[in-house]
Amino acid sequence: MAGYGAGRGEASLNRMRIGMLLAGVAVAGLNTQASAQNAVGEIETEADTSALVVETDAGPMTLLDRLTVVSRTSESPIEQMASVSQVDAAEISQRMATTPADVFFAVPGVNIQADAKRVASSINVRGLQDFGRVSVIVDGARQNFQRSGHGTQSLFFLDPNLIKQVDVVRGPVANTYGSGAIGGVVFFETKDAEDLLRPGETVAGSLTGQYESNGDGWTTSVVGAYRINDAVDVLGNVVWRDYSDYEDGAGTTVAGTGFDVLSGLAKATIRPSDFSELKLGWSGTSDNWTEGANTYDADLEQNTFSARYNLRDPAETWLDLHLNVSANLVDLDQTFLRDARQFSSETGLPIVIPAGSRTRYDLETYGIDLWNTSRFDTGLLQHELTYGGDWLQDDVVTSSPAGGSDVYTPSGQRQVYGAYLQNKMTYDWLEVIGALRYDGYRLDGTDAESEGDRLSPRLTVGVSPFESDALDGLQFYGTYAEGYRSPSVTETLISGLHPNGVVFPFLPNPDLRPETAKTWEIGINYSQDGIFQGGDTLRLKAAYFHNDIDDYIGGQTLSAFVPGSGCTFIPGPGSIPTCFQYQNFASAEIQGFELEAFYDQGRYFGGLSASFIEGFTLADGVRSDLVTEPSSQVTGQLGMRALDERLTFGGEVQHNIPPSGAAFNEDYTLVNVFVDYEATDNLRFNARVDNLFDERYANPLNATTTSTIFEPGVSFKVGLTARWGG
Repeated sequence: MAGYGAGRGEASLNRMRIGMLLAGVAVAGLNTQASAQNAVGEIETEADTSALVVETDAGPMTLLDRLTVVSRTSESPIEQMASVSQVDAAEISQRMATTPADVFFAVPGVNIQADAKRVASSINVRGLQDFGRVSVIVDGARQNFQRSGHGTQSLFFLDPNLIKQVDVVRGPVANTYGSGAIGGVVFFETKDAEDLLRPGETVAGSLTGQYESNGDGWTTSVVGAYRINDAVDVLGNVVWRDYSDYEDGAGTTVAGTGFDVLSGLAKATIRPSDFSELKLGWSGTSDNWTEGANTYDADLEQNTFSARYNLRDPAETWLDLHLNVSANLVDLDQTFLRDARQFSSETGLPIVIPAGSRTRYDLETYGIDLWNTSRFDTGLLQHELTYGGDWLQDDVVTSSPAGGSDVYTPSGQRQVYGAYLQNKMTYDWLEVIGALRYDGYRLDGTDAESEGDRLSPRLTVGVSPFESDALDGLQFYGTYAEGYRSPSVTETLISGLHPNGVVFPFLPNPDLRPETAKTWEIGINYSQDGIFQGGDTLRLKAAYFHNDIDDYIGGQTLSAFVPGSGCTFIPGPGSIPTCFQYQNFASAEIQGFELEAFYDQGRYFGGLSASFIEGFTLADGVRSDLVTEPSSQVTGQLGMRALDERLTFGGEVQHNIPPSGAAFNEDYTLVNVFVDYEATDNLRFNARVDNLFDERYANPLNATTTSTIFEPGVSFKVGLTARWGG
């Protein structure tokens, strides 16, 4: 930790010690029942849910270890030798999620930057975000919309009520899932008809109403599903949210946090044969909010289309073929609500942008993803060989009422493409994953272009050395993986003059080099059933990681008085002798510890998650805080089920430790409570109190030296869901 200030270095060391202590306590508890026996009976895998059905003395019990989409080799999170988390629909419902920030509550290493625009989010994984460092995917479609300026850069839109599950892979180990994800992959799977239809039903519907006190927010969700025949089913879902500005923990109204958003989902599942499936999907969002101290009105329309085909014949182990084709179309209009004084990007002279003028941001992202997994044996080794390729294109078109492209977000086109080969080899207690990915890109603009390519390797080794009943599910693994992120259109092509306050040039940089991430990770997976009694379950994942990023890209201020800087002073009203340009100005180093554990006894359940992270950039021998470093967190959850498991209630406590160098760096603790009551098979009531003690706090990602967005104070939520089917 040399090079940090004494306080920061000691804090970092203490956080790592706390993390290791948490893992030690969790693993130590595994040995307390060394003589415990697993549940009696046989275990079989159900292909549709990937659940384990265990025959116990008390009767059958279902253990929901759902498969992740991102593994591509049909694994659950606990089976993957990587830092993988999953949030399912039941957890989202329990959290009564309003925004993506609610969806990821307590997920280690995942944070949300949202400013006042709560439904427009940038996902941060392990301290990395924006410009594709985190690959955000909805039903196979990449979400690459980005609008630069003062605030959140990458903007992602998906209503929580449309989500079936979310899979998160932290770090650049998901090298089969496209280019650029040096921070990780977040894959959203939306609902299917079979999630609503019960056995024997042809049609089903559901209506949900929810009210939230802080922000006087109303949510209405209507969903319907129809099974046309055994080969075809369809689903439709519409969600409407209408929220006013909320109050923070001090009772102060936070301006600009209100919104009204209409979201929709339509999906058809077609099964042409017993071994094939085609999913056709559309999801869309129509959103409106104000920003810039009510200077602008923002209207957004997003449409995501996807077609996903899978062919898998159990008799042909070499064939597990997948093809994804997608398009994500986003249009954002920013309308001036009053006359605005700016500087012309062409002349540098003052101009007036009249009320009603619009700045337009249009991004069309098209993608193709094709892969196959072949399973075979060679001697004592079992192989899962995955191979494929992908292609992605971003078409960015922006326009400014002052003429030309928007200054901060220029027009341009980028293509990224790649191919990969991954082999997972298994021998009894030993698992080895070796992978190699090729990435290439080409970027074109009006006055500049760039291109490049690279090979990125991955090697993972895992051992499961114990055979005793208590430690049979314990695995240790180590990974080295590299990732490659090409520069974005904005980073490469930004140009023009700063339009407000003072005047200075933005300089394009076609010589930007892609970022390269090199990550080491060591981890523990533990999975055990029947530890203390037949039917209870424990799942635990813990990992330490270290990520070195070469050629890190960030905005730099250049002086016109420094020879060779490329900055030229443009005299005129308000002009200053500086320039702004994105450069490979530094290397970055991020390290941390993550823990995720959950125990479920049936009547009682509890969980513990933790994330401790430290990051910095190194430029010309000088270390600086990584500006996208999130808070470290520890979250505990306890709950209970009663009334034949129709009633579930419990609470959550989360302690947050912001980075010492953040503009808001005060520790804070959040306490939430929840209750869920299933009155009948078709009527459910739920309620929740977030921030029970009305803590005034801020996400450090939403705080700068000039402004801080404080998060909501205490909020009471109530909801009711009525369902019918026949």
